[in-house]
Amino acid sequence: MPVIVMTAFGSVETAVLAIKEGAFDFITKPFDTDHLLVLMKRALETQRLMTENMLMKEEFSSQLGLPRIIGKSEKISEVAHQIQKVAPSKTTVLILGESGTGKELFARAIHYLSPRKEYPFVPINCAAIPRELLESELFGHEKGAFTGADFKKIGKFELADKGTVFLDEIGEMDTALQAKL
Repeated sequence: MPVIVMTAFGSVETAVLAIKEGAFDFITKPFDTDHLLVLMKRALETQRLMTENMLMKEEFSSQLGLPRIIGKSEKISEVAHQIQKVAPSKTTVLILGESGTGKELFARAIHYLSPRKEYPFVPINCAAIPRELLESELFGHEKGAFTGADFKKIGKFELADKGTVFLDEIGEMDTALQAKL
């Protein structure tokens, strides 16, 4: 439930503290009742939107988890069990399989069942990026770092920031660059 702090003895410091502690707004007496009603409506609408956003994130997260993995075979059941085991951990996961077998789908399931689900999932197809650009794509670069670096570029690892980086076709990556990972 949103909180609107009302006081007769307000100060900037008190208002800042109230907002930092989670108050929606801070008003001092005397106050206009119309203004208070507008604040209350805004606070309730903000609360409603936050709740709706949270529910949509949960629904989105559950749709991208194991329910999207279709199949009833013993192997699919084993993979689903492994996903549930590794998802809560902070370990790096290697997913092996032929092209088109759903490695990214499994990686997304792990991500959305993990504590990292609130952070980005960043897929990178290592085979689709020219070798000479891949390092810059992954790690970024500063403006002027090399010829043609006209601006600072944020790399995919920095973009993921506490999330998940999915390196598809990592075997196509130069071995020297693999070692940097």
